[in-house]
Amino acid sequence: MPIDLTATTGENLPHERVLVVKGARSGLTISIAVHSTVLGQALGGCRVWTYDNWVEAFNDSLRLAEGMTMKNAAAGLNRGGGKTVIYLPRGTVLSAEERHAAMLDLGDAIESLGGAYMTAEDVGTSAEDMAVVATRTSYVCGLPSSEGGVGEPSDATAAGVYAGLLATLEEVFGSREVAGRRITVLGLGHVGSILAMRLASEGAVLTVTDVNPVKRALAESLGATWVEPETAHLVEGDLFVPAGVGGVLTDKVIDELRVKAVVGPANNQLAARSGAERLRARGIVWAPDFVVNAGGVIFLSMMNEDQPSAEATRERVDAIGDIVSNIFMVARERGITTLEAAEDIALARLREPANA
Repeated sequence: MPIDLTATTGENLPHERVLVVKGARSGLTISIAVHSTVLGQALGGCRVWTYDNWVEAFNDSLRLAEGMTMKNAAAGLNRGGGKTVIYLPRGTVLSAEERHAAMLDLGDAIESLGGAYMTAEDVGTSAEDMAVVATRTSYVCGLPSSEGGVGEPSDATAAGVYAGLLATLEEVFGSREVAGRRITVLGLGHVGSILAMRLASEGAVLTVTDVNPVKRALAESLGATWVEPETAHLVEGDLFVPAGVGGVLTDKVIDELRVKAVVGPANNQLAARSGAERLRARGIVWAPDFVVNAGGVIFLSMMNEDQPSAEATRERVDAIGDIVSNIFMVARERGITTLEAAEDIALARLREPANA
């Protein structure tokens, strides 16, 4: 059923469309938020995650969809922003059959939006899940290569983060040399692991952690130091790389950081918008996450065009480094935060159609 945002929140939100449905097969609450289609069809993944209640999941879909609008615009894509969140009550573990049912329900919900929004994998979902969604709607991408899809975007996301990381090193140290740099990676999921392995191969002095203790084996294979997640931000070094869940940059964490810069793939790293100014006041350079982690959505968008080019896609992903460098320059010259500089880039693109 479509949600009446005014009745739900007491005010009109900037989102174009919001759909909240209870899956007919799975019984799970699915929230789809389409924030903007100004630049084109909204694109954003489906997150399957646990929350205290469905309202939290709904609000997360709104927040994440708006973030996708900014991400896609800043990356230069002709795509709007949207996001799906499938709510799991705390302690819920889906069986294979229940997951299959949820993906079928998701496909039906997306189809009902008539092409305004295309989904893909995200936290808690996979290319195989998207293949199930594709049996109910064509508005899905990131299917397994074995089924004619382009596969999961983790490699592209990691490549974009690496480009942003090099730009950050250059901003802080005047050199893109990775060897010898003390780097802490918080989170060793798909992207974090790929990034950690690349940094280790180039001679970085790594400290790593993850909420899953099994990841200690990766740390040992890389010759990295392992710390507990709650103390990772206390490690003295050059770069802090958030690569797990969002909201890690709280006021307390920012005040305790012992690094020169923060750059990583985690979404929504700032616990509060004011964190950008807090980082700036401490002299810590922050590369905005929605720019740095755009490699995956660039890959999914460009490789699903009518005439996809792997070379052009790689070049666009690598260009994330140039965008990050430009953000640093604008922030310096205008005396503003890197968040404000990045948002200005995205908002300028969103105004382009009106000025055409």
